[in-house]
Formats: sequence, structure tokens, C-alpha cells
Amino acid sequence: MEVWQKNLAESLTTPEQLAAHFPVDVAALARVVERYPLRITPHYFRLIREVGDPIWRQCVPDPRELDDLDQPEDPLAEESLSPVPNLVHRYPDRALFLVSGICAGYCRFCTRKRKVGCAAMRVTMGDVRAGLDYIARAPQIRDVILSGGDPLLMSDLLLKEILDGLSRIPHLDLVRIGSRVPVMLPERITESLCALLRRYPPLYLNTHFNHPREITPEAAEACARLVDAGVQLGNQTVLLKGVNDDAEVLRELFRGLLKIRVRPYYLHHMDLARGTGHFRTAIAEGVAILEALRGSLSGLAIPQYVIDLPGGKGKVPVCPDYVQRAGDEVWVRTPEGERIRFPEVNG
Repeated sequence: MEVWQKNLAESLTTPEQLAAHFPVDVAALARVVERYPLRITPHYFRLIREVGDPIWRQCVPDPRELDDLDQPEDPLAEESLSPVPNLVHRYPDRALFLVSGICAGYCRFCTRKRKVGCAAMRVTMGDVRAGLDYIARAPQIRDVILSGGDPLLMSDLLLKEILDGLSRIPHLDLVRIGSRVPVMLPERITESLCALLRRYPPLYLNTHFNHPREITPEAAEACARLVDAGVQLGNQTVLLKGVNDDAEVLRELFRGLLKIRVRPYYLHHMDLARGTGHFRTAIAEGVAILEALRGSLSGLAIPQYVIDLPGGKGKVPVCPDYVQRAGDEVWVRTPEGERIRFPEVNG
């Protein structure tokens, strides 16, 4: 057993284990865990400083998860957009390939919390082969995103089999991997894994840092190994109430990511997934944060703020209204609020 597998096996998975370290209502949390599983790796657990802090809120069950019943379990209509099990074909040229049903840690805000870590998301080799066959028969697909669950919790051997299968499909331009492993279980990014990934360029990996305290020396080392192996790294942050809904927190996060060679890619507005309502912010708050970042942060460090529309309608960018038209004149508003007339092209 490798070190990362041993550490994963030592993860905290019950309210009773949590109660050995912090005062919690075991019975209340047990009711949540019965529906939405709990897993916190030793590495991530060490980042918690106190009950209710930004790390705690992301990984510890909250009874409010069971009170949020108004939203759909599958807000992005992934199930109806799956021509074969565990493959979502929403955009014409892209496919989301769910190759793993488990994660190193179960985020309380997950858009797939309806099934990740549960029996409903058991992925078989038959499912994987069916997904590969579907992609091979769909020449319009140029880009495949491996997700789940977390693809990097598979063994190197199984991951190699999937990447080999994709590499034999001539119409694919690139493969992306979505993984929170560099944050939750950085020891998984081994030299052998990096040697494997190096064999499949161009390979992109979007990881998921939400708070500056997640940029630990271990996480930075994991990202460095991936970059040195030729993997292009991006980051997808979710805007979370009580975690990072603050311009100063996100400014520190995005600056820190660039320092470890990870490009901030998306800032996601919370999906309307059942059980996540206590994390949601107003869209206006996200826009205000984006405005506060512009002018005080390199453009390289500012991700695109997006909403993934309900019903599988796709992502749309959300931007402050900087351009205003008054008659035949165009005015551009600076992030500080100054209005500047900008010459318009005529004819």
C-alpha cells in the first residue's frame, strides 16, 4: 500500500471521530452523514483551526444540508444529458466523463452530492468502456474532461488504461482532469503518477482551491510536480458564504495560486444543488467582489466569474457593467467608479 492510500484509509469518516477532537452534536451529524457521506483526509483535517472556520465549513456536515429541499438534486440535468452511464454530453465539442465515484474528501457544497461517495455512483469498467466507445463514435467531441468523483483516486494502472483509450481516438485535441487531490490529498501526486501523466500531452488539470489556507507547502509541492511533468494547471473556485465571499480572501487566494504556478480559471457561483443553500451568496455580491479585485490584482490572477445555468443550459459569464451608452457616446466606468468617454467607431 502506498503512502497516499494509507493516509486515505485513515481519513475521518464518522461524527464520533470528529467528536474526539471538537464539540459536535453526534446524533445531528449522523443524520446528515446517513444521506451525504463524510470523509476528511488527515492532511485536510489538520488545516481546521476552530469550529465553523472556512476549512470546517467545507468538509464537516451541517444539519442545514437536510433542510434545503427546494432545489433539484441534479441542477445541471446531467442525468438527462448522459447518452451512456457516467458520461455527460452537454456541449457539442466536449464530454464530461465521470470515471470515479469517490473523492479524497466530500465537499459539503458539491453539485453532485446526490451521488458522489454513494452506491448511486459506482463506476464499473463496463461503464468506462461504454464511455470510450461513445467518444470514439462522436467525431464532434474534441475535448474530454475526466471527473467524478476524483479521477486521481484511481490506481495508476486504471488511469493509464483510460488515458491510453482516449489517446487512440484521433479526433480528440486534449484531455482535462478535474481533481481536488492537490488540496485534500497532496501525497497522491507521486513521481510515478507524474511520470504517467507526462506521457499524454496536451494534458490539463483543473484543481479546486477555495481558501488561501489550503495553499500549504504540501499542496504547493504537489502542484510543482504536476507542472514539471508538463501538466497545465488551472483552478476552479466556488464562491461560498462564510468561506471566501470576501475580496481580500480571494485576492490572497488568487495571488497565492499564481505563486505556485496555478492559473485561476473560474470563480463559480454556487450551483442550485439540493443541500447546499447555506453556502449561497447573491449574484450582486460576486459582481462586487470581482469589481474590487480589478485594478488591484493582475489580470492573470482574476478568473472568469460564471453561473452554470439550471437545466443543463451551460455556463454564462457574469461581468460588472463597465460600458454605458448615452445617445451616440460611449462611456466606460473604471473599477473605482470614474466615467471616461471613449471614442466610438462610426460607419
